[in-house]
Amino acid sequence: MSDANRLDQSQTALLVIDVQERLFEVMPDDTRERSLSRLVALIAGAKALHLPVICTEQYPQGLGDTVPSVQAELEGAPRWPKTSFSCLGDQSIAQAVQETGRRQWLVAGMETHICVLQTVRDLREAGHQVHVIADACMSRNPLDYDIGVQRAGELGATLSSTETALFELLGSAGGDAFKTISRKIR
Repeated sequence: MSDANRLDQSQTALLVIDVQERLFEVMPDDTRERSLSRLVALIAGAKALHLPVICTEQYPQGLGDTVPSVQAELEGAPRWPKTSFSCLGDQSIAQAVQETGRRQWLVAGMETHICVLQTVRDLREAGHQVHVIADACMSRNPLDYDIGVQRAGELGATLSSTETALFELLGSAGGDAFKTISRKIR
């Protein structure tokens, strides 16, 4: 990995995209709980590292609230409603992204081939470095998931995992953040 893609705690933020109840219910049985546990660990790690976290909800009137375990980990942080597939297609979310001042984004959520992919595209076009956290992303159809991850890579996103990203951000063992992350990834 080149230094240009190296995650820097002072420049990184997390974007959690549309992990909502009605959509989560139709994710594949064989992967949904594992992906959700990775996402919850990712959020806990981001909080332990004091990274900004933005959580979005696609048309919450139709797709419901963010799943309870994610809401609990977010501890009441705001959830941004949207109707555009790309998070940056919603002006208030695009402004929230800009106001963080961060240039590196960890991106996770649903659905990989639609909202995640279109957000990755727009973040890249805006000059951000993007790390797609593949084990914390989901799509209803495994082929759509594979295509979404592949296309994100083709757009210049770094493909990563929860543990890879969090331990890269940590840099070394020790301290409270390391303890929190180690407990959550088990």
